[in-house]
Amino acid sequence: MSALPEPPYYAVIFTSQRTPVDGGYGDMADRMVALAAEQPGYLGVESARGDDGLGITVSYWRSEADIAAWRRNAEHRIARDTGRSDWYQHYTLRVAKVERAYAWAREDGVKDPQA
Repeated sequence: MSALPEPPYYAVIFTSQRTPVDGGYGDMADRMVALAAEQPGYLGVESARGDDGLGITVSYWRSEADIAAWRRNAEHRIARDTGRSDWYQHYTLRVAKVERAYAWAREDGVKDPQA
């Protein structure tokens, strides 16, 4: 996510453990990121996956209604079903309201961004 949106907004935190089955996982993951970006209220995504298959994806949304609409998306539903049948050993999903956010980068110097 390049720029921080102005809070409040929502973070959907998806933590998953992959199975060894690939079966098009990468293509579907790319499709879901592109499709989410087309949805009303979508603000961005950050994702990481370790060599052990543990992954964390955080998507950001303007409202809980936008998250609910994304959950009802037909293609997203297919991806979820396939994830449960093929790609994941387990996953946890959390929805959190972001009340405050700030960022720091090396080029900003050592000054505390909240000072």
